[in-house]
Amino acid sequence: MKPSTLLRLTAVGLAVTAMAACTPRRPVESGAGESLPPGTNNEQYGNGPGGGVTGGNLGGSAAPGSEQDFVVNIGDRIYFDLDSYQVRPEAYPRLDAQVAWLQRYPSVTVRIEGNADERGTREYNLALGARRAESVRGYLVERGVSAGRIDTISFGKERPIAAGSDEEAFARNRNAHTAIVSGAPR
Repeated sequence: MKPSTLLRLTAVGLAVTAMAACTPRRPVESGAGESLPPGTNNEQYGNGPGGGVTGGNLGGSAAPGSEQDFVVNIGDRIYFDLDSYQVRPEAYPRLDAQVAWLQRYPSVTVRIEGNADERGTREYNLALGARRAESVRGYLVERGVSAGRIDTISFGKERPIAAGSDEEAFARNRNAHTAIVSGAPR
């Protein structure tokens, strides 16, 4: 192949890549009508009928009652608006699925981890993360999950799931994560 042909092909490839990178992303719609921040994927957000993100699987079928079952089929994370700890209506299907799953497996205990984006002081974000975790805990308890099975913690802005300082990363980092502590096989 001539060097000029190779150079042209490289230029075309770079142009296509640049155009794709500049195309704005729209929010991903989950199976339950929940709008997730752009750039989400199954490995971080779960998959399935409980308001999870639709799409692929994390490596085959998950054993019922396992941590993988919870993450893949139910979904372990919900999102919040900027400076808010109010559970959004589009998160209800996922949280309702978490309630049903936790009622099905009564020996499982969970920890709700509240998170915030990088804006604001450390203290403000720790307090906001705590309020987000408590909002999710309250929702689960109101629907019948024993309060003794749910702990909360705030990580504030200390454990981001998305790198970057743009609105997409901020939206993904404003979340509450339901982590299984005990009672379920990995």
